[in-house]
Amino acid sequence: MKDGAFGGTYFRKITSFVTKETYENAHEEFPEEWFKGLRPHAIHGKVYNAAHNKWGVECGGALDMWESSGWITAIDPYGWFQWYCRFFLGRRSTDDERQISRHNGVAGPKGRFKTQLANKVVASGRKFDDPSVSPVIRQTLHHWACALTEKDVEAARRR
Repeated sequence: MKDGAFGGTYFRKITSFVTKETYENAHEEFPEEWFKGLRPHAIHGKVYNAAHNKWGVECGGALDMWESSGWITAIDPYGWFQWYCRFFLGRRSTDDERQISRHNGVAGPKGRFKTQLANKVVASGRKFDDPSVSPVIRQTLHHWACALTEKDVEAARRR
């Protein structure tokens, strides 16, 4: 969150299609130090702003798209990042296996976005951390708590 994610709107007030409930200030269940120094619009802004993202690009889908796709469940009405924060703090749930599988599919060792970015870096001949190589995929990976490493790019080169 401190690096910039979700256009500053992740923990905004929502009305969940899945639970039929309204949620507000959901970030308050997490340690205060996670958000220390952040302005409210970087945590629960009302309007998505790509400038609040680490890579300064628009990235991701709207909550209603995620809900209608079946990716949001009642246990974590804000989605994967809410699940991740709770899991990080020690909560275990019936949704863990599905969420870990989703993460691995996106950002795991063979995750599609991680692999795509590594391949783009190799094809460009640039360094693993060059921000000009696919900032949207970099932002996507950031949302999934992942950053491309030099080791990832070396593995792509060997393939």
